Parts: sequence; structure tokens; C-alpha cells
Amino acid sequence: MAIITTKLTDKEIKSAKPKDKEYILSDGEGLRLRVKPNGVKLWLFNYKHPTRGTRTNLGLGVYPTVSLAMARKLTLDNKELLVQGLDPKSEKDRQEQVYQAIHTNTLINVAKRWLEVKQDRVTSDYAKDLWSSFELHIFPSLADTPITKINAPDVIKVLRPIEAKGSLETVKRLTQRLNEVMTYAVNCGLIQANPLSGIKEVFKKPKKENMAALAPAELPELMQAIATASIKRTTRCLIEWQLHTMTRPNEASGARWEEIDLETKIWTIPPERMKKRREHRIPLTEQMLALLEVMQPISGHREYVFPSDRDPKKPCNSQTANMALKRMGFAGRLVSHGLRSLASTTLNEQGFERDLVEAALAHVDDNQVRSAYNRTDYLERRTPMMCWWSEHIEKASQGSLSITTTRNLRAIG
Repeated sequence: MAIITTKLTDKEIKSAKPKDKEYILSDGEGLRLRVKPNGVKLWLFNYKHPTRGTRTNLGLGVYPTVSLAMARKLTLDNKELLVQGLDPKSEKDRQEQVYQAIHTNTLINVAKRWLEVKQDRVTSDYAKDLWSSFELHIFPSLADTPITKINAPDVIKVLRPIEAKGSLETVKRLTQRLNEVMTYAVNCGLIQANPLSGIKEVFKKPKKENMAALAPAELPELMQAIATASIKRTTRCLIEWQLHTMTRPNEASGARWEEIDLETKIWTIPPERMKKRREHRIPLTEQMLALLEVMQPISGHREYVFPSDRDPKKPCNSQTANMALKRMGFAGRLVSHGLRSLASTTLNEQGFERDLVEAALAHVDDNQVRSAYNRTDYLERRTPMMCWWSEHIEKASQGSLSITTTRNLRAIG
């Protein structure tokens, strides 16, 4: 004869007092209420495993957060699973995994993990630029979207306004970066395929424009402008330093005194500050040493050779030289990065070996096999070339107040 269980009531549950040991109140159909000594009341569904035949308890929640009516409904739902031959506990674990996968692997969270890997291969400034572009253009709309739900139509909708403004280069960079994130997700097993693989094809392509740079014959004009411009001594030294060393704007502005060995006359830029994450050594010419001599009383007691005006504990902004060139009237003709082009064009025209020029620019061979075997930086062979380049700049400065030709510079500002 079947045992008839009296159904529980809310009044009975509320009045159930804790005892020295936990005890069970039964509602029937496998639904039980466990009353613990500390007064906590837990709902349990006791059932027979569909394949093993063993009795198992499945937690349904805490009373009164889970009401009696809700507990009964959950019991019926789990009994339906048993009828289908499914284990309710295993099914609950599976659903929790799915929920966690959806809510943990959002676009912003996957992008964070991607960047943790990516930033080991790029400079800190570039890594910041990557993340800023996502924060500005992508995350406001798609940050919390599960990676499994990211699709081309939604991303295109986000990027269309940027294209409409004419910021085609920004669209290009964003599609490239999003593709890297999605490829990372594929390789991590979070999605089966990259839904954004061909997304760049639906946008207008930016016209490739050469970086604004002067012709070699215009170097004297540049040196004259630098000499007579109303700019601070630090800014002027920075521009000339970048010109002599042939470094990128962020590499020049971020120069640290500890990187410079005055005895060996070598400036060594560590991998983490280089675009290609490879140490770069630059032989210091007499003109470069003259620039350092001018900066010594200004920043020799600080970390950075070219400190920021607002916060001397930080380096000059990488755009400092660029903005100064604009104020000098070179807008549209020359950007600070173009100083490298000016050096490259001049040295190549003078017949210096291509490998030496490329090494001076810290370019890495596109041929990966050749690059892997050719690890030399041609330091000794580059030294005469760098000396020629510094002397060439000095000659172009004749008649001006170039820092490398005179020490009697009047500080402005």
C-alpha cells in the first residue's frame, strides 16, 4: 500500500523551528524541506537516477527565496526530465555551464584575454591605442554581447556611422582588430568559426596616402625653421634628436637616461618600447651627444631625457614634435614620423647599403625566414653612416642656431 504524504503548507514551513540536528519535512513527489540547526531551510528534490538507480538529492534553493509553489513547479520540471531519461542534476550543471559561457565570454571579456596575449608583441602605447579604439567605437554597443552572438550585420551597423564620417582608416583598423579577437575566440574553442572574416569588404577602402615628408633638398629649410621657431628648448632638442637618431616619435620622446651609455656611446632601446619588440641599438654621434649635453642640466636628474612640462616624472607626449612642426608651418608637408622618411630617402640617394639604412630605421625584414636568421643590427657598419647623417644635418644648419653647432642657445618659454 502506497504511503500517503500530507502536503506541506506555508504556515507549517514558517513555524518549523530548528533543532539540535537537521530534520526533513516531506511534501510528496520527492520534494523535501531540510531544516538545519542554524534555521536555514533548503528545498531538495529526492529522485532515483534514471540509469544508475541510486537515490540522489538535487538542491532547489532556499526558503523563502524559493517559495513552496515555486519548489513544487521545479519538482514537476525535474520529473519531466526523468521521464525523458535525463538526470536533473547533470542537466542543471550543463545549463549552468552554458549560462557561464554566455555571460563570461562576452566580447569585452574575450577582448581583454586577447589583449593580454597581444600586448607581449606590441608596444605599450600601441596596446593602449588598441583598447581605446574598442572603448570608443565598439564597447558602447557590443561590450556585453556574448561572443557566440557577435555577427557581421550587428558589427556593420556599429561601424557604418564611422564610415559615414569619412574615417575610413579607423574602420579599417577596427575590422582588423575585431577579426583578431574573433580568431582568438575560434582558437580558444569559444566559437566554431569567425563570422567577421570578410567584413572589411562591405566598407569603402581608405586611399593610401604617403606620410607627409620633406624632400632631401628641403632639409636646410627645416633646420632654419627649427632654429627660429618660438618653441621650448626641450621640444627643439626632441625634434633634432628624432631627426639624428631616425627613431619613431614614441621611441624618441620616451628616451630614458638609463638607456644611454655615454662610455660606449650607444643608446639601447629595450624590446618593450620598440614596434617590432626587438632591442634596437643606436650609435651616438658627436651631434647626438651635444643634444644630450644640452638636456643634462634640464633632465639629467630625472628618468626621462625629454620630460613633460606638466608632469616632469613622465615623458613628453609622442605628438609633441608633430604639433610643433605644425605650428612652424609644416602642416600637410611634414609630420614628425616623416623625419624618418627624410633620413631614409637621403641615405639611399647617397648610396648607403639598403640593409644598413633598414637596420637604422629598426625595420624587420618581411621575409620571416631571412629575418629569423639575420639577427645582426650592423652596429659597427652603421656607425660611419650615422656620423655622415649627423654631419649632413649640421651642414644643412649653417647660418642657423642649430643646437649641435652652438651651445649658446637662448631658452624660450
